[in-house]
Amino acid sequence: MGKKMKHYQNTPRFACHWTFLLLSAALFTISITARAVQPFDYAEALTKSLLYFESQRSGRLPYNQRVTWRDHSGLTDGLEQGVDLVGGYYDAGDHVKFGLPMAFTVTMLSWGVIQFHNEIAVAGELEHALEAIKWGTDYFIKAHTSPSVLWAEVGDGDTDHYCWQRPEDMTTSRQAYKIDQNNPGSDLAGETAAAMAAASIVFKKTNPHYSLLLLHHAQELFEFGDKYRGKYDGSVAVVKSYYASVSGYMDELLWAAAWLYEATDKEEYLNYVLDNAASFGGIGWSISEFSWDVKYAGVQIMASKLLKKEKHKQHAHILKQYRSKAEYYLCSCLNKNNGTDNVDRTPGGLLYIRQWNNMQYVTTAAFLLTIYSDFLQDSNLILRCPAGTVDREEILGFVKSQVGYILGSNPMEMSYLVGYGSKYPTRVHHRGASIVSYRDNKGFIGCTQGYDHWYNRVEPNPNVLVGAVVGGPDNEDNFGDQRDNYMQTEACTYNTAPLVGVFAKLLQLEENNEPEWAASY
Repeated sequence: MGKKMKHYQNTPRFACHWTFLLLSAALFTISITARAVQPFDYAEALTKSLLYFESQRSGRLPYNQRVTWRDHSGLTDGLEQGVDLVGGYYDAGDHVKFGLPMAFTVTMLSWGVIQFHNEIAVAGELEHALEAIKWGTDYFIKAHTSPSVLWAEVGDGDTDHYCWQRPEDMTTSRQAYKIDQNNPGSDLAGETAAAMAAASIVFKKTNPHYSLLLLHHAQELFEFGDKYRGKYDGSVAVVKSYYASVSGYMDELLWAAAWLYEATDKEEYLNYVLDNAASFGGIGWSISEFSWDVKYAGVQIMASKLLKKEKHKQHAHILKQYRSKAEYYLCSCLNKNNGTDNVDRTPGGLLYIRQWNNMQYVTTAAFLLTIYSDFLQDSNLILRCPAGTVDREEILGFVKSQVGYILGSNPMEMSYLVGYGSKYPTRVHHRGASIVSYRDNKGFIGCTQGYDHWYNRVEPNPNVLVGAVVGGPDNEDNFGDQRDNYMQTEACTYNTAPLVGVFAKLLQLEENNEPEWAASY
């Protein structure tokens, strides 16, 4: 679906002119080929991606904090409401703690560790991955203060965006907002249940007591979200301008049930996914994006994977419908659906969904495609799309092309993983990174002082936000490295989270000397 290039025909009048054209074309081909086969250091990318989560920490930082330009922040969060809400993650370049994207971040990190546990361990990054997950789940335990109460947000975007400060200097409102029986939020409760259920699988062997605690919270949250149904942005109005639940809550309830079944093997959760498949849209929606808001593709792929187990053959008629929708998503990413049912691409080959923070959709697509490639290998299957069949090698080739684009193989020759490669965004839209480190200068920087002295500086940020994946280029592969260009230069936790597992898998494939797949997409 990419734009067609115009072809111009030249009839050369002189042999030397023709030779020049051939030489130019050859050099151009060499240049493109060199870019296409550019080797990437997936081990470095994996290490740096996990560092990013330490930059986003709220609360009292631990003794082994590796990102040393950060310090303690948000130490009174929840105090006004009489609850301890210290900890968790800032979602992006500001200091609001938004529950929905934070939970999705933790779900994706956990799924990555579950699926690619050995690959992450061999790379020496398992401990850091577990720390990143636990920093989130420790906060969710605090935020779930009773079976039907979950604190949804700390701070609000409007007052927060009025200021440009380091998190250590925060003077903005830290009011906390909750969902409960009278103010439901099934989407938030469902996503948080999914995150805690997935994390309970991660910690089952290494920390069984903690795993059981997470599972208990996940089951309570799912029951709460299912019993008292409603969209969380109807109960927490301040979130609407930032993380509105456009897809509603049915995808999150299916998602939570799928993860609880994965964690417990209890039939009641499987039956929930099966019984509500049609009414909740699980086998109805054909979706070409997977994000903090829209979980259908994730549910559909999880349900598809159940087909390989003999005990699920009795449910094959519904599970195959889930698989059909999962394959629609995968085929749309691979440009193998019919007509307009494919995801757009930039001229440089990057998947393109929308203008604001497009890279989040690229990283989730790379993740789900990688997950499904493993499923195809384990099941000895191929993916059947309307425009042709696709095998595991082709899928992984396309994943490599998307990851390669992120790491610098693109028309801008820019790595969109901050701190990786020789050229990456240096003016990331991020309050803490753009102001002198608190550890270097503890002098208080006020609300508007940051705008006056730091926001409009043309110099690079004093602190490098290593491992962050920024919003990325526009639909023509153009990228403006300016701090005020927040659609492109702001990074989010859920951009990087899916790549942890993908980097580990690609590293393992490289070390096993699997062939270099050429993606002809």
